[in-house]
Amino acid sequence: MKKIALLLFLFSLTNAFAQENRYYSVDANYFYGYIVEHNPHISHLITGHPEGLIFSFNRNTYGLETWEADYNYPDVGFTFTYQDMKNPNLGHNFGLYAHLGFYFLKRNLVFKVGQGLGVTTNPYHPDDNYLNNAYGSRVMSSTFFSGDFQKDNIYKGFGFKAGIALIHYSNADFQSPNNSTNTLAVNAGVHYLFDHENRPEYVPKSTEKYSEPVHLNLVLRGGANTIGIIGSKSYPFLTVAAYADKRINRKSTFQAGAELFLSGAMEEYIYYQSVTFPFGRTTGEEDSKRVGVFLGHQLTFRKLSVIAHLGYYAYYPYDNYVDRLYNRVGLQRSIYKDLFGSVTVLAHGANAEAVEFSIGYRL
Repeated sequence: MKKIALLLFLFSLTNAFAQENRYYSVDANYFYGYIVEHNPHISHLITGHPEGLIFSFNRNTYGLETWEADYNYPDVGFTFTYQDMKNPNLGHNFGLYAHLGFYFLKRNLVFKVGQGLGVTTNPYHPDDNYLNNAYGSRVMSSTFFSGDFQKDNIYKGFGFKAGIALIHYSNADFQSPNNSTNTLAVNAGVHYLFDHENRPEYVPKSTEKYSEPVHLNLVLRGGANTIGIIGSKSYPFLTVAAYADKRINRKSTFQAGAELFLSGAMEEYIYYQSVTFPFGRTTGEEDSKRVGVFLGHQLTFRKLSVIAHLGYYAYYPYDNYVDRLYNRVGLQRSIYKDLFGSVTVLAHGANAEAVEFSIGYRL
């Protein structure tokens, strides 16, 4: 699974850089902040103010492709982070992300979002590091957000930036424990434009209307997760989905469909509850299958898309596992013509159930 996640991450970087007429910039930032106590179970891990570094390599866009002007000429690229968690049980974290940077207020404000992989130097261990109930695995998924005031090309390509950042680490219950951390920080640094004297003018946004008819999509999602108890094994799951989509312009596609959830972890959880609490409400004979219906939106950037779903379990005979409402968010990339792959997180509010690796076809 980790190799598949890395492969799709590299696909997204290919989407960002495999184009002609490329213009690049780099930025380096120092940050200082604190770990948000989003869960009382991690309070013992918050003992200092984390600090670290953020390095980004950006491809700057100028509307040479139609989608670039649609998003006000964003940056695409990758980011590397280093973070000292200021707690001996948490150790030090490293992150590598594919990112998008969006500009506002006459390009003085940039909002950046990145998704990728995180590595911790000191994950949970039942003997050597049992106090770290935040990270159950050495390799995790990680997300970061930043909002910065940025002033470009003040002197010979050099500029400065300052703002706030949020860095999230979690393995989405692939291994327990998984209470995760969120670092909120202030940051400041420098920005440099390569070839700053030969930058092109921005190509105006196209006024041409674009839409597509309704299409049917078939998707298989799979992966593995635990029952949320320390020491439990990871169990495979499979989700079969069918949904219709309607693309209304170059950016937005709306979706509606249904999906069948087959979860080995849920089946094991039912068994665990029946033997651990023999006089409780769980008998062990309950059906572990779920059927969900959902609405969704797909935001497209060339071959890469951000997808978001909100769903409800219409068939859910054992309702003691997770909430009936669920949400999904992640990245999708076109592989070949109508074939696509995605990496998404299935969650119930802020409680992640699993990381899903999907393959799908648009009819």
